[in-house]
Amino acid sequence: MSDTARIETARIEQDIQAARARLEGTVNELAYRAQPQVIAQRQLQGLKLRLDAATHTEDGELRIERIGAVVAAAVVVVVAVGWLRRRR
Repeated sequence: MSDTARIETARIEQDIQAARARLEGTVNELAYRAQPQVIAQRQLQGLKLRLDAATHTEDGELRIERIGAVVAAAVVVVVAVGWLRRRR
């Protein structure tokens, strides 16, 4: 085998090893992301971020009008359920 062929073979083997390493890393990352605990953590973090965005301004101040509306709606639901139970 000529030197050029050996060099080319060595380069191809290095490319294959690098591709295997990348694929192994990708498979490991996908396996990690597919774990139920990790999925639940991501969902919880997303929920916290959405709640924070809904209840705070970009400056970090509370959005009292939104919080008040949610509290008022909860009070209406509790009163309606209590009223319906009493009528039975």
